[in-house]
Amino acid sequence: MYKALRGMNDILPGVSRIWQDVEKNAISVLRQFGYSEIRTPVMEEKGLFVKSVGGETDIVTKEMFSFRDRGERDVVLRPEGTAPIVRAYLEANLHKTDPFQKFYYIEPMFRSERPQAGRLRQFHQIGAEVIGSLNPVVDAEIILLLAAILDKNGIKDYTIRLNNLGCHDDKIRLSGALKAQLSDKEVLLCDDCKKRLQKNPLRVLDCKKDSCRNIARSALKSIDFLCENCKNHFAGVKECLKGTSAEKKCVDDPYIVRGLDYYTSTVFEVSHPALGAQDAIGAGGRYDNLVKDMGGPALGAVGFALGVERMLMARSKDTAVFKGSATVYVATIGEKAAKEGFKITNELRIAGIECNMNYEGSSLKSQMRDADKLGSVLTIIIGDDELAKGEIVLRDMRTKEQISAKFTDMLKTVNEKLKTYSL
Repeated sequence: MYKALRGMNDILPGVSRIWQDVEKNAISVLRQFGYSEIRTPVMEEKGLFVKSVGGETDIVTKEMFSFRDRGERDVVLRPEGTAPIVRAYLEANLHKTDPFQKFYYIEPMFRSERPQAGRLRQFHQIGAEVIGSLNPVVDAEIILLLAAILDKNGIKDYTIRLNNLGCHDDKIRLSGALKAQLSDKEVLLCDDCKKRLQKNPLRVLDCKKDSCRNIARSALKSIDFLCENCKNHFAGVKECLKGTSAEKKCVDDPYIVRGLDYYTSTVFEVSHPALGAQDAIGAGGRYDNLVKDMGGPALGAVGFALGVERMLMARSKDTAVFKGSATVYVATIGEKAAKEGFKITNELRIAGIECNMNYEGSSLKSQMRDADKLGSVLTIIIGDDELAKGEIVLRDMRTKEQISAKFTDMLKTVNEKLKTYSL
């Protein structure tokens, strides 16, 4: 018997409905903020990520699913969403026709990591990107958007950790200072960080081993590397966040550096206590050099990505979720009633109401259990007595109250009842 590959999970019907709920909530918020969906291929050239993410990052050196295709090209399964979006933006010449763009995506990503809770080899992200602006207002909007998506999905007790990495020149100064201060502690670093110290010292701050991170963070405390422009930009971001619903969720964290080389200026991570040691739900920040580095003009950009699997882990237990796929369930008793029930089911579906029924002639008790299992709000009951009267019995599954209605008034009665619920 075949099984799914390790770290690549099936999303079965009972769970997929909860995913749809999360995605629907996210899309409603993204549209409110004026973002448009973009979909990029699941497979890209390897060089795209080596160029953008960084040749010394863990994603490129350890985690990408890479192989050669029949055309002898080095290709990878997409490990993150930002670089493909910038590639699509430039390939479509949007920088020439309409440079300011606000995108969102909901797509699977792939990394060859050791599978664990909330960290899979195929995982899913909800992300947003703004390309074409250096204004700190846009940083604040992205942070507010991220918070609004989490709030809409009933995720509570999260923290947004903010930091300022500075511009390209600031990062060069920081890298040089880190390398100088850590050179006499190199023997204490892991083998990977010894290599990072020579090629990209900032990556030591993002090491998965606490010992390396602590050494690098201790050194970072004494380094002043930010220019005045970057300090002012970050102050502008914080000023824009003042008085907003997200402000109380934000805290400064000077150790947030992000695991991708393209980040500059504002960076942030969202953490949640329900996730344990690997507590990040999502992250993002500015990448003001990436568009130019990939062959386009010098344009500011900022974005974030939320892990769907981690959002589900952090979702409040008392958040209402869908159990199944029927707002209205049609329960029938007898062959004639089953035929009439089928007609009613079809009528409800045409009217845009989610509806289901039993096709196997099960007992009424069994059908009512099915209605509960599917999370139905209302159940229509039809038997011989109802057929004779030309009526249905409409049962409210939450209050257990029942009313009768003529077949001719069925749709009107169902709609009026559904209006009393927030569906």
